[in-house]
Amino acid sequence: MADKVDVSVVLTTNNTSEALLRQNRGIVESLEGAGFSYEVIQVSENGRAGNSDTESHLRQSFKESAALKRGVKKAKGDIIAYIIGRVNIDTAGLNVLVEKVKAGSDMVVGYRTPRMDSKLNQFVSRAFNGLTRMLTGLKLHDLNSGVIVARREVYKKLPMYGDLDKFIPILAFRNGYQVTEEKVAQMPGTYRQSFYIKDFINRMLDIITVIFLVKYSKKPLHLMGLFGLILAAAGMGISFYLFIYRITGMGGIAGRPLLLLGVLLLLIGIQMISIGLLGEMIIFTHARDIEEYDIEEIIE
Repeated sequence: MADKVDVSVVLTTNNTSEALLRQNRGIVESLEGAGFSYEVIQVSENGRAGNSDTESHLRQSFKESAALKRGVKKAKGDIIAYIIGRVNIDTAGLNVLVEKVKAGSDMVVGYRTPRMDSKLNQFVSRAFNGLTRMLTGLKLHDLNSGVIVARREVYKKLPMYGDLDKFIPILAFRNGYQVTEEKVAQMPGTYRQSFYIKDFINRMLDIITVIFLVKYSKKPLHLMGLFGLILAAAGMGISFYLFIYRITGMGGIAGRPLLLLGVLLLLIGIQMISIGLLGEMIIFTHARDIEEYDIEEIIE
């Protein structure tokens, strides 16, 4: 690869604020001071965003996964640092994360401390990270810190679309990579508050996504079939009760809400099982393209 460097920094942004300029200065001082050769790839959604070695401007507003994918494609370094500009991290300590990767970690995630955003933001973040640790076994304090440093091959192995950039450490951990964390400082600034209902709904959907990605992405029938069987069994139980109720002459069942509930649960259960089976068929069709393992080293 021409003009290869030690570290490629992919910095996503949609503003031209002083905070962004401060981040760029921190990157330069940190990596130059540690003796690393580097490049800064700045991916901007709207307009120019300051000086960098490479600037990419997306034609329309996309999610950060698209920006990261674009940056990784342009990167020349064996180590890639992914930084979300809006999180306003103090990049002066970036070299510490890079050195930790060079020492053997496959991925190092920043752990914001001390936090400078609101107490409500911190509470929501702690709750989300606590549930994530419990569900995945990945012991990270700050999954969405906005700074990740990893080997190039790790990014190449992970799917990048939609909101999956939020789950990069989980996806890497799931693929057998060593994921660790390192403290980074958060700079003072103005941060969006997490008091909208939409924020809490999005967090809950994120947790559901985590569960599915970690446990059921290759066996959807285990998830859909479980709920489907529970609902179908409940529907069959209600229907059987009403059948006995009718044939023993205890009374009529026509028009009873319980009858409608039983039929509805039975139909929904069958549909969920069918969806799970369709998912299994899709995975089976593409099974030859799915790798369940990643070879770290071949010893001859």
